Formats: sequence, structure tokens, C-alpha cells
Amino acid sequence: MAEHEPVEEAQPRDGRLRVFLVDDHAMFRAGVRAELGARVEVVGEASTVAEAVSRIAASQPDVVLLDVHMPDGGGRAVLDAMRRTHPQVRFLALSVSDAAEDVIGLIRAGARGYVTKTISPEELTDAIRRVADGDAVFSPRLAGFVLDAFAARPDAPVADPELDQLTNREREVLRLLARGYAYKEIARELYISIKTVETHVSNVLRKLQMSNRYELSRWAADRRLV
Repeated sequence: MAEHEPVEEAQPRDGRLRVFLVDDHAMFRAGVRAELGARVEVVGEASTVAEAVSRIAASQPDVVLLDVHMPDGGGRAVLDAMRRTHPQVRFLALSVSDAAEDVIGLIRAGARGYVTKTISPEELTDAIRRVADGDAVFSPRLAGFVLDAFAARPDAPVADPELDQLTNREREVLRLLARGYAYKEIARELYISIKTVETHVSNVLRKLQMSNRYELSRWAADRRLV
């Protein structure tokens, strides 16, 4: 019974769900906070894995909105650090990525759902409530990835030796590049400089031993990263 007491004490008096935001883009966090408005109580936010682990433990939220790709291991690292010590906290991935390996990886790590950043405020609020109630929630297109992975190959690892060479940011750049984004568009999407985009592309080409973006695009398409 003692295990449940901290959760009950953490509940706000007005009955709103307590939500914590984890994303390395301050503008996006501010936007989510504004869009959610009075629907939930945002009890904290973090931009790094270390901040997230510390502040989630201190604030005891009901649901954590978790970005997938951040430095130092991203959302997976937060889940790995929290799930054993704070099993009562539920995680909902909120990401720009709709790649199968990201979805499957986060769900296997312990997230209760995965939605993309195109979701409306009303849909996001509903997803938060459903996850808090113990449901599993996915954007429609993403549910198929999970069903395929767990039904067809329940014990199969999601690791890809070639893909595992890449950092989270390099994967983001690769995915946008394969979708036909120009360097300037990638820079704007990821809030980084064009020079940084060029550096990431160069690193990806070197690690995968490829010579141009067209080979990268085919490689990414074969792995359903696009």
C-alpha cells in the first residue's frame, strides 16, 4: 500500500492529470504547454536525459510526454533509467519521427504509446488521458508497425548493426534527406545550422560507406526509415 501513497499525494486537487514534458527544443515545449492549456497540469519539463530523470523523479507526474531523439540516448535512455525505480509513471512518446524502428524501440523499452507531432491538442489530451488510464495509444499509421513486430516476430531484436552506427541526430538528418528535404529545410526542421547538417551527412556517408544522397535514400527506404 505504501507504494501507491506518493502517486495519490501527487494528484492535483482539481483532478487534472499531471504531465511532464521532455524535449530538447524549448520552443516546442512552450508550444505544447500553451496548446494543452488548462486541460492538464504541466508539472515540469526537461531538455536533456539527465534533467528528465532527476525532475521526473522529483515531480512524480502521471504521464511523461517523451521525445525520441535527443542527445545522450534520447527517450530510450530516459525510459531505461526510470522504469525500474518509478514504474507508476507512464510514458507517451511524442515525436517528429514516424519510423518503424523508433516506434518499436520505444514501446519495447516501456512507453505506453507513440504519437507524432502533427497531432492536434484535443487528440493529444485524449491520448494523455488514455495512457494515464493504462491504455496503449498510437497514431493510426504507427499501430501497424507494433502489431507486425510483436505478432510476426515477438522475440526479434530491433537492432540493425549498420543503423546502430549512427547517432540519433544523424538518423534524423538521414530520414529527412531521404524524404527529399534540402539541407536548408533540414536545418530549419531540426533547429540546427546548414553547416551542421553538412557535417552529419558527411558522417553518415562515411559510416555507411556510401558516396551520395541517392544511395542513402535507397538504403533508408529499404529499412522503412522514410
